[in-house]
Amino acid sequence: MSAAYAIEDIQPLGDCALLVSFAARIDPDINRSVHGLRHWLLHNPAIDILEAVPAYHSLAVYYAPAQIRFEALAQAIRDADFSTCLLQMDARCIDLPVCYDPRVAPDIEGLAEQAKLRVDDVVALHSQDVYRVYFLGFKPGFAYLGGLHPRLHTPRKDTPRLAVPAGSVGIGGAQTGVYPQSTPGGWQLIGRTATALFSPEQDPPCLLQPGDQLRFKPISLDEFLQQGGQS
Repeated sequence: MSAAYAIEDIQPLGDCALLVSFAARIDPDINRSVHGLRHWLLHNPAIDILEAVPAYHSLAVYYAPAQIRFEALAQAIRDADFSTCLLQMDARCIDLPVCYDPRVAPDIEGLAEQAKLRVDDVVALHSQDVYRVYFLGFKPGFAYLGGLHPRLHTPRKDTPRLAVPAGSVGIGGAQTGVYPQSTPGGWQLIGRTATALFSPEQDPPCLLQPGDQLRFKPISLDEFLQQGGQS
């Protein structure tokens, strides 16, 4: 595990939040530092905050001004030694079954042709690596993942779809992700899972959490349908 990256800036974010910024690039070690600081804040009884929301290389910290002032919180964060928190965070590794059959992956053949690959090669490249959940955003349960193979980088669609089926696995630029609900979207759809990524009745409601590791497990169309998927 690498050492914690240094904080580069702390700025007000409205009147009851602040934004902690690290080096502005998508990097797993920087993101680990973001989560290490979040872990330190949430488990430090001397620091009274409401919530801490991570992104790629920043952390939004929400607080009650009546309980702690911006200057005091910012100074406490600057003085924090959260390097040991990087060792205390347990990253889960989750296997997500995905069907890459063109009948539920309408863009996989076009992406393969554009990348000069076979469809089987696209599946192999997409499912061979372990992805990092950098943070959640866009929709409840939507995970921003890092680790997509460069051969699979492809632009978003020129015209977004009005409705992307829930569970669709997409690629947009250098990113891949899974749509937890049916929603408009412009990513290239290369697969689909029958696994629910967001269930309000569960605790926590989101299957994937920031800092998790994710592996895509290829399954057949029959297996997808048996798991409750619809073609």
